[in-house]
Amino acid sequence: MGACLLVGAKAVMLAAATFTLSWTHSVERTGWSETYRVEPAGLHLVEARVMGSGAGMDPGEGATLKGDWWVWSPTLGPVPELMLAASGATVGGWNLCQGPWPGQDCRTLGAQRGEPIQIRPCDR
Repeated sequence: MGACLLVGAKAVMLAAATFTLSWTHSVERTGWSETYRVEPAGLHLVEARVMGSGAGMDPGEGATLKGDWWVWSPTLGPVPELMLAASGATVGGWNLCQGPWPGQDCRTLGAQRGEPIQIRPCDR
């Protein structure tokens, strides 16, 4: 079952109903990754990963160390959208990949300064 996301003004068709958003933390310079499932109620965060901790990026409750990554399943409900700031002042943009981490068919979002990028299901 695939899904459709609106990324800014563009529709992105996904081969699966999941996608992974990864980036490098602007202060700590370490990796962060979140995997979302597209559901009728919105975007449901099903897994988060972080390399290390500090500056507001501590591993979540129940996190386990897998290789270099702390991995956990947040207990949050779906959100209608994600808003990504595109300041141009960070290490780079976000990588949006189809499927669970590490994902495939990736594209970079927000690497250059610009308007915030909205990610939401197409039917919203």
